Amino acid sequence: MSVLHVVLPGDVADPRVPSGGNTYDRRVCDGLRALGWQVRETAIDGSWPEPDDVACDRLAALLTGLPAGALVLLDGLVAAGVPEIVTAHAGRLRLVVLVHLPLVVERPALDRLERTTLHEVGAVVATSEWAAGQLAAHHGLGHVHAVPPGTDPAPVASGTDGVRQLLCPAAVTPRKGQDLLFRALAELDGLDWHCRCVGTLDRNPAYVTEVAELAAASGLGERIELPGPRSGADLDAEFDRADLVVLTSRAETFGMVVTEALARGIPVLTTDVDALPDTLGRAPDGTVPGLLAPPEPDALAKALRAWLTDADLREHLREAAFARRSMLALWDHTARQLAGVLERV
Repeated sequence: MSVLHVVLPGDVADPRVPSGGNTYDRRVCDGLRALGWQVRETAIDGSWPEPDDVACDRLAALLTGLPAGALVLLDGLVAAGVPEIVTAHAGRLRLVVLVHLPLVVERPALDRLERTTLHEVGAVVATSEWAAGQLAAHHGLGHVHAVPPGTDPAPVASGTDGVRQLLCPAAVTPRKGQDLLFRALAELDGLDWHCRCVGTLDRNPAYVTEVAELAAASGLGERIELPGPRSGADLDAEFDRADLVVLTSRAETFGMVVTEALARGIPVLTTDVDALPDTLGRAPDGTVPGLLAPPEPDALAKALRAWLTDADLREHLREAAFARRSMLALWDHTARQLAGVLERV
């Protein structure tokens, strides 16, 4: 039986801070177990990727205590910013780093540290072909592998009235671009809509305040809700009520909520940045199952207006989203892909 040690951020199972990265980590660990791997997880609390001395000491002690030749998968949030700890074991352990989001996106000052870490480990895993190509080019790497997230089969969403209920399932942070969304919604004079932004409010409290004040100043306070994170059955219920899922990110290495929406036959309006066009993809007949727009309020408002006013467009997009469901890879495929990478290290 293959043994894999997995090092994860401390909040990986905390329902108060759901994230695509945490979901990916949990699902691949479960998937590898289903394939017969012995997976030994360690979650380390800390302000990753800039941890304090206590967190650094815990990571160093963990790696030091592993036997020579042990296979170790480290979440990039934990590993990338501390090359002095990780690379000290590169010759003794078989190290693989899983990069959900390159540090240069949100912590550019740590970019050099990530480069050092990734050059020294045995393999790097990225969550999309786009992200793998970007990592390889940016850091000059030749050992990056793309292992995209899977999806779970889900029933087709009921929706609300087929038009007005918008769902933005994302942490409220500048990268996710709720300010862009709210400015776009403010341009939709005379149109009927309601938007729920379900995601953690703890990552950037100042930004949460900013977008809440933006909504209030635009007179949208009663039409936009920021109820906080949802997970499990509560998140399923949010998707089931949605007529359109909206993700207005400024940067995204995959965008798992896009495929989660498509698995339910829900069209998606998202920005045309990074991996998002590939994640949205096309139905078998080549039709895009949603709308793509630049991350600019005017462009997003134009796309939203088209959705809200054009019944033929809505029906066309719903048909494409329904057809796209059968094309989505499942989580067991993701686990098998990752297993193949690990077995070659």
